[in-house]
Amino acid sequence: MTEAAHHVTVWPTVHSIPVSAVTDDGPPGHLRPPKPQDVAGGTGTGRDTMGGAPGGPAPGGTTTGPATGVGTARAKPAATDAGAGARANPAAEFGFSGDPGQHGVPSDDMLHAQRTWDASLATNRLDALGVTAERRRVETAPITTTVGLLVDGRPTRVREVLQSFLDHTDAHILALDLGDVDGAGAVVREFAGRDPERVTAWHVAEKPAWRGGTATWGACRAKLLRLDTSEVHVVTDGSVVLDGDAITPLVAAVHDGAVAAGWAGPERAGEEWSPAGPGKVAALGGELMAVRRAAALGTPVEEARDAVELSRALRGELVVPQARLPVRRVPAAD
Repeated sequence: MTEAAHHVTVWPTVHSIPVSAVTDDGPPGHLRPPKPQDVAGGTGTGRDTMGGAPGGPAPGGTTTGPATGVGTARAKPAATDAGAGARANPAAEFGFSGDPGQHGVPSDDMLHAQRTWDASLATNRLDALGVTAERRRVETAPITTTVGLLVDGRPTRVREVLQSFLDHTDAHILALDLGDVDGAGAVVREFAGRDPERVTAWHVAEKPAWRGGTATWGACRAKLLRLDTSEVHVVTDGSVVLDGDAITPLVAAVHDGAVAAGWAGPERAGEEWSPAGPGKVAALGGELMAVRRAAALGTPVEEARDAVELSRALRGELVVPQARLPVRRVPAAD
């Protein structure tokens, strides 16, 4: 290895970066078990695993469906008359007629419909106030999460991406600088020096294969996964900036049983690719994807050429959240 300015260690290659023999010696995980009945690569159903309505446009134009677990508390029945025993028609307390065929008086049906409508409006109002988002943040707070970022040049964009992740998430950032292309490594060093508890930087002299070097995508991703110790590893290709917390919905989907969740699910029709989702998808793109780290390490990561291949190698459910994520692409300005 060599020493760069300011005593920053620069390793010759990605493979030369040392990894501890034991990287999972932390406290017990908080993720729920993955759903075993679904295998990635199957046909997507459009059914959202987070409780949203099926269908809808692809990411960037989705609408938020009703949240689960909000406004669903059962109404308390009125007390019975003293000495009268059980009520003759307890279903009437909930707006039903009590007839198995629901052939009650019209007012009963109208009452039930009105109560259902009122509950739906209340749920939407609560969701608009951020109750669902806050609930998800509380549920996923104990889940350790790390963002793995490959830095392959474009320092201005790297700066914007890093700052957005620091501003809108609590996740740790693990950045792998490949060859200090265009001086992007200096930006990573700056962030790691300024906020070492949030940003860990690794620097190698080897340049990425997609920029004329020898470091492959799979080798880089495998190294980041092994350097990480979190339950959830977030794959990002450095082309997206967060305008809000886009990580929590992805981690929540993984917590709910998905093996991975992403911003977009590319779908191939002949020679063309188009966005797939929301709901279950056959593959996920590398713009922003949260994956169970243990599951990813159980695949031949080194052989994957991109995130699509990695996601298709995972055994489990792949999903795109129903809600629109606060994510945007940024151009390569430098």
